[in-house]
Amino acid sequence: MPTIRDLVAAIRDREGVEAAVVLGRDGLLIDSLTVPAVDAEHVAAHVPPVLLAAEELGLSSHHGALQLAVLEHERGFAIVASVSADALLLVLAHPTVNLAQLLYELRRNRANIAALV
Repeated sequence: MPTIRDLVAAIRDREGVEAAVVLGRDGLLIDSLTVPAVDAEHVAAHVPPVLLAAEELGLSSHHGALQLAVLEHERGFAIVASVSADALLLVLAHPTVNLAQLLYELRRNRANIAALV
């Protein structure tokens, strides 16, 4: 059976992906693989406050709990997926990444990812 480390490695190995980070909803790092320039603990700590506002928007608009958020920045994407009640998956990617393919894979494998966390 695959492990969290296998999951993180498989995502990080995709072309255009700079980081794959599994973190708790409190922002504490569970596991990660990143390029040397990315400080996984520092980045993970910033995810919960960003998602709190997105979660509240979904609930107040009656769209439900947040499943996936895509943030486009000047030099790349930050994708955050809710994988369980306790864990999130953050993927940082270059602007050249095949975003549609990556999002499809994350959504298609959500249940498998959740089973690992």
